[in-house]
Amino acid sequence: MTYFPDRQFDGAGAFASAYFEQYRLAAASVDRDALKRAGELIGHVVGEGRTIYSCGNGGSAAIANHLACDCLKGIRAGTAIRPRVCSLAATVELITAIANDLSYDKVFSFQLSSLGQPGDLLIAISSSGQSPNIVEALTWAKENGLKTIAMTGFGGGASAEIADVSLHVSAENYGVVEDVHQSLMHLLAQYVRHRNMTDPATLGAVKF
Repeated sequence: MTYFPDRQFDGAGAFASAYFEQYRLAAASVDRDALKRAGELIGHVVGEGRTIYSCGNGGSAAIANHLACDCLKGIRAGTAIRPRVCSLAATVELITAIANDLSYDKVFSFQLSSLGQPGDLLIAISSSGQSPNIVEALTWAKENGLKTIAMTGFGGGASAEIADVSLHVSAENYGVVEDVHQSLMHLLAQYVRHRNMTDPATLGAVKF
C-alpha cells in the first residue's frame, strides 16, 4: 500500500483532489457484507433493549462520542425505538481516575466490567487496531458475552481479529481512516433509523 501523501502538492486544492481520491478508495475497501452484519447487529441490540457502548482514543474518541449522539438522539427521530447508548470515552474525570489508579490500558474495560451485560454491544474504534486499551476492551467484551464491532484502518491489528464484525478501512492515513469511520458511524445510525421508521418517506424531513 502506498503511503499518502507521498509528495508535496502545489496548493491545498491539488492536495484536496488527491485526498478525496484516497477517501474514495478507502471507503470502497470496506466490506459490504460486514457492513450488512453490523447494521443487523445494531438493529438487533437496539430492538432487544440492550446497551451499545462505544470507545476510542484521540480522534476516535470524538467519533465514539459522536456515535452516542447520533445513535441515541438521531435514531429516535421519527421512530418508536429508544436506543440505549453510552460512550466510554466521554467522561474525562472517570478516564483519568482509572488511568491514574490502575492503568490507561483499563480505561474502557474497567467501565465495561461495571456496566456491560451479556447481549450488549461494544463498538470499538481504532485506526491502528492495536491500541492496548481498545484490544483489552474488546477482549473483555468477548469473554463476558457482549457482541463486538471494530472499526480499524492500517493493518487492522488485533482489534480486527477479535471483533465479531470487522469494519476495516484499507488506508494508511489517519485523517482518511477517521473520515471513513465517521461516515460508517453516520450511515449505520441512519440505516437503523430508516429501517424503524413508520413512514420511511419522511426520512429526509426529520432533522437527524
